[in-house]
Amino acid sequence: MAGPTTGTGPRTGRTRLVQGPGLLLVWLYGVMSVGAVSRSVYQILTDFGSAPLAHVLSAVAAVVYAFITYTLVRGGETARRAALVCCAAELAGVLIVGTWTLVEPSAFPDSTVWSEYGMGYLFIPVLLPVTGMLWLRRARGRDATA
Repeated sequence: MAGPTTGTGPRTGRTRLVQGPGLLLVWLYGVMSVGAVSRSVYQILTDFGSAPLAHVLSAVAAVVYAFITYTLVRGGETARRAALVCCAAELAGVLIVGTWTLVEPSAFPDSTVWSEYGMGYLFIPVLLPVTGMLWLRRARGRDATA
């Protein structure tokens, strides 16, 4: 069991994404997953009618964060590519929702995880996908030379 986590065991053929900065990335995506899931479930169960768009968008963010966390932990080239696409989609979502919440705040009577580019989450929602894409591109380059 210690082999795969230390890198000394038999080669599995999968790209290791949870090493170095990737470990921090997985941790941050995990925390954001828990936060977004908790927030969206609570909002949908207790107050869905007041801001359905905002609550659904928070649930979408939760699914995106959970999927990226899973793919990073899973590893492998297919997972790396899926996470890269998901990070790009996440960044697009943050930029679209963030801009939308600033241009037309009346459309969002309650905030989402991505409101105002994630200001309520210390802008982590806008920084995380950029960092993730940089790490995932670097992971591809590292494996090409290995």
